[in-house]
Amino acid sequence: MLLPTILAIIILGNLRKNLRKAGLFSKWEKFFWGFLGLFIACIVVYSSLSGSRLIVEWASFALVAALLYIIYTQKDLASAKPLSLAFLPLFALNFIEAVIRFIDKPFYEDWDNYFDIGELFAMVWMIAMLIINSRQRKALEKERQKNEEKEKEYRITEKVKAELEVQVRERTAELTQQKEELQQTLNELKDTQTQLIQSEKMASLGELTAGIAHEIQNPLNFVNNFSEINTELIAEIKVAITKGDFEEVRSLADDIADNEEKINHHGKRADAIVKGMLQHSRNSSGQKEPTNINALADEYFRLAYHGLRAKDKSFNATLKTDYDEKIGEVNILPQDMGRVILNLITNAFYAVTEKKRDGIQGYEPTVTVKTLMYGQQNLQVTVSDNGKGIPPKVMEKIFLPFFTTKPTGQGTGLGLSMSYDIVTKGHGGTLTVDSKEGEGSTFIISLPI
Repeated sequence: MLLPTILAIIILGNLRKNLRKAGLFSKWEKFFWGFLGLFIACIVVYSSLSGSRLIVEWASFALVAALLYIIYTQKDLASAKPLSLAFLPLFALNFIEAVIRFIDKPFYEDWDNYFDIGELFAMVWMIAMLIINSRQRKALEKERQKNEEKEKEYRITEKVKAELEVQVRERTAELTQQKEELQQTLNELKDTQTQLIQSEKMASLGELTAGIAHEIQNPLNFVNNFSEINTELIAEIKVAITKGDFEEVRSLADDIADNEEKINHHGKRADAIVKGMLQHSRNSSGQKEPTNINALADEYFRLAYHGLRAKDKSFNATLKTDYDEKIGEVNILPQDMGRVILNLITNAFYAVTEKKRDGIQGYEPTVTVKTLMYGQQNLQVTVSDNGKGIPPKVMEKIFLPFFTTKPTGQGTGLGLSMSYDIVTKGHGGTLTVDSKEGEGSTFIISLPI
């Protein structure tokens, strides 16, 4: 009787461990302690009351059977099935042995040795199953731990994923806002750049105004003078006609005709200056036109110089030119190329003016404009000065937009940048600079023609 009861207690112990792991012990706690109390009571009664041992023995068998029934019918207790299966043959053999002993004791005594052998095999079975069950339980425990780790990692991953999704949404919203702000800033910068470019054009036009006024005054003076002379000649003709001196009339008429040609010539000269000013002030048409590059360079050279002289009567500079007469007319954008040449000449005058202010003994400001045809289809326009030169640390920045070495209010920093774009993008040429600090600078425009 003791053996099945002890086996039942072992099963209960294993069941308690599995219920705790599954978190179900509180649900089955009363069942567990009730059965355990009954089995312990059976052992106590069986050990102390010899007269009631048969009743206690059958009661213990009934309890074990009830325990096995509950284990095999309840899903929560399924974890105890493998362990109960290990004890089942020994329990069955003990039960059969008790039944035979109760019905026919002499038969039991004759077959007692066989029952002992059966119990031995049942014990071997039990030990083998317990070992197998232990290994399986350990393997299952490892698998459970792995699954728990995976589940834990999965939960952590999901948590991190959720956090990352929140961060991504926040970052996306932030980037979207930044993009909108940058787009707005870019639009504002484009508007500002357009205004600055227009300001640069108007500034260069303003620099030309004084020079144009000086240049246009000369032909106007000629026109006025010859008009007054013609008025006097006409009066003389009237007198000669009255006297009948037709030879004098013809001579005076020839003089009037010569004066009219001079008036026409200087009128056209003034007209050309005005047209040049209008061309410079308006946007380029984008169409290249045959242009005398020598005349264009010379025109802007003189206008820039007279414009500077109009603002500063004390300024004087030596103007040198060297034009290659073989060039003739070339296809360029005259308004744009005029702006480039004017900008380079203006910068050259600014450089020699700054050096002049240093009070160097014997220094004579000199600006040179030169054109050269080299090869069959290449043209160079160079603007040189003997000013202060460009420091090496500034050389790499001079063509950048908004970079200027002039004091605030005297330059937008767009002149050389616009000139570089006009030469390289508008004409497919190059704009380079060669400078030595303290000695001067030379800007070279190279154009394929």
